[in-house]
Amino acid sequence: MRVKSPSSKLALSGQIVAASLLCLNLTACNDDDDNNDTYFNRVSTFPICQQIDSNCNTDETTVAEIVAASSDGMTLIYTDSQLENLGFVDISDPANPKPMGTVALSGEPTSVAVNGDYALAAINTSENFVNVSGELAVINVPGQNLVTTIQLGGQPDSIAVSPDKSYAVVVIENERDEDLGEGIPPQMPAGGLIIIDMQGEPGQWTTRSVDMTGLAAKFPEDPEPEYVDINADNVAVITLQENNHIVLVNLVDGSIVNHFSAGTVNLTQIDTTEEDPALISLTETQNNIPREPDGVTWLSTELFATADEGDMDGGSRGFTIFNTAGEVVYAPGNALEHVVVSHGHYPDARSGNKGNEPENVDFGKFGGKDYLFVASERSSVVFVYDIDNASQAQLKQVLPASVAPEGLLALPSRNLLIAASEEDARGDKIRSALNIYQYNGSTPAYPTIKSTNRADGTPIPWSALSGLAADPNDNNVVYSIQDSFYQQSRIFKLDVSQKPAMLVEDIVLKDVNDVLASLSVVQLDDAQVAADDDTRVSVFDEADLAAMINSDKTVNLDPEGIAVASDGGFWVASEGSGTMGETNRPINSLNMILKTSAAGTIERVITLPEAVNAVQLRFGFEGVTEADGKVYVAFQRAWNGEDNARIGIFDLASSTWSFLFYPLDPRESQAGGWVGLSDLTALGNGEFLVLERDNQGGPDAAIKRLYRINLSDLNDGDVISKTLVDDLMDNLAAAGGHIPEKIEGAAVLGNGDVLIVNDNDGVDDSSGETQLINLGNIL
Repeated sequence: MRVKSPSSKLALSGQIVAASLLCLNLTACNDDDDNNDTYFNRVSTFPICQQIDSNCNTDETTVAEIVAASSDGMTLIYTDSQLENLGFVDISDPANPKPMGTVALSGEPTSVAVNGDYALAAINTSENFVNVSGELAVINVPGQNLVTTIQLGGQPDSIAVSPDKSYAVVVIENERDEDLGEGIPPQMPAGGLIIIDMQGEPGQWTTRSVDMTGLAAKFPEDPEPEYVDINADNVAVITLQENNHIVLVNLVDGSIVNHFSAGTVNLTQIDTTEEDPALISLTETQNNIPREPDGVTWLSTELFATADEGDMDGGSRGFTIFNTAGEVVYAPGNALEHVVVSHGHYPDARSGNKGNEPENVDFGKFGGKDYLFVASERSSVVFVYDIDNASQAQLKQVLPASVAPEGLLALPSRNLLIAASEEDARGDKIRSALNIYQYNGSTPAYPTIKSTNRADGTPIPWSALSGLAADPNDNNVVYSIQDSFYQQSRIFKLDVSQKPAMLVEDIVLKDVNDVLASLSVVQLDDAQVAADDDTRVSVFDEADLAAMINSDKTVNLDPEGIAVASDGGFWVASEGSGTMGETNRPINSLNMILKTSAAGTIERVITLPEAVNAVQLRFGFEGVTEADGKVYVAFQRAWNGEDNARIGIFDLASSTWSFLFYPLDPRESQAGGWVGLSDLTALGNGEFLVLERDNQGGPDAAIKRLYRINLSDLNDGDVISKTLVDDLMDNLAAAGGHIPEKIEGAAVLGNGDVLIVNDNDGVDDSSGETQLINLGNIL
């Protein structure tokens, strides 16, 4: 087909309609329209594994990637590339979605769209990256049966149906082999575009091809179209991600009406370095980073938005609103990066690549207002932007999603938003899911914690919260602590008088007085380690000790528990690393209780008796608390083949240890696993609150419980009795998402309210969701 000359080829630089708002002041960027008090809140999460087993008791990998809806909005239809099928879900009651079965396909579905009673599934049937093929399967939605197939001649990606149902467009990506050489185009065959004229019954539909070679400045001979959307004028917008290019096509005659580079962005105050252990540092700059857009959606007949994932040349880490002339109307700069940092969702392991990695966008008008939705694949959130004034887009809220949201679907007719999260790995406690949000809340339920800004305008970075402790002198303050996922161990001060709770201060632990550095190296003889010879075993050598202390005297520990000390400052329980006698898990650190000042300076280090260190298990110190001149610490699991987990008691006056034994609940999860302790809080009069959990999440979670114990009349070696205070499963399910695995912190405020919090694993094989929940006065 003959290609018309573009109406304009405008360079993006110097032609910005509205300047990019960098949102250096995050608080200002989060201001909401005072006249619009309706929010989106998650009402349910449908795990795709329920299509296989109603309880998800299956290891089979399933995927929900792209999602569409039936014409009445009552049925969701999603692509499962792993099992090569289309899945159907009944959402007549959005709070209780139900499986409706699947339809097997001839290959890997890449996208799906709906026209009336028909679901149109683009299917990749290619043999390899060179011998490419694909087809369009037309499925009857009510009957869930194949009606016809249409050959596409190449490997498809996205599909869209025009608002008037006259046309469907399939982009033929013919994607590159990322393992071939350096994975850089050109790699033939070239991609293109297929227009489907949908007059009559599906068997009568016809196709037309649009040649897209020679348009982009980058790899012009190898266009790789990624995503498509169609406006009310029957103009399709197509992103060519690897080419960093955007093309507009008139579907009536197949002419190219405009095309232009997606341009570049300059990013300041971002993190581009991946450290191990992780460190979020918003101090770096990247210039001239190609946007390399992925998903695209029309906002009107004149404006559209792209999700700027970045691909080969860094990560552009945002989104862009363009007009049809190719001018930038709005771009958020570094705002998305700062937002996910402030919400505890920043994926530090992706700092060197694409950061939060915006994957897809969708548009919807709800309550008379225009909203843009942006899915962040690596941070597992959906950004909701108010775009009534597109040149001054305002962040309205951030929605939590299951791991790796890919497809977005706005359903204004039902006040619903759907996000399809594709990652599925039962062993990692991750299940692919459809996240369902409803536009009807007077307040946003998420986030539950958000950090304030530092003096330089960047948010205080946080994630991977472990223990929790209430300030005995301030009913509105609790403290938490980050675990070993991050270097430079820190304590966090949270103001819980508002929602979300505000993380207002981070206190960095430091060994300025060399208290930790001077810790003696412990040598154990053969009798203590039950060895058959006289070898002496070092369980804490100088190299291990040196690895804990940075050059600036900050420390790299594994803080799992925190308590406010009676004489000021904090008690911190640091879990040991390694298991005695396991060569693949060598001892790298001991379990330690650290006393710090209020400013985080380490003042004292307490270790276990040598005989106990000699049987160290990697599941060590978790919760810590102080009462009546003693420090109590919970061991996560039973050591040395013992029947029960220990509660260690250190007498501060005599510097002696004693131990009691806590009977853990037997495991109940359908996935097996283990049960252990997570936190310990003194209640007074010899009583303590204990947090007990299994190591399962999502549909496999079974044990998340609070127990009360009384240690008043017990002696060294006694077994503890416990009384159930609260089964937390219903409280956790009320958030509408998967049950988090690691409920690791519990605290009791002065007014008797009990708070719990989960560890989000530093957004590594995790959605990053943190739920700080006030259970009320349950004691």
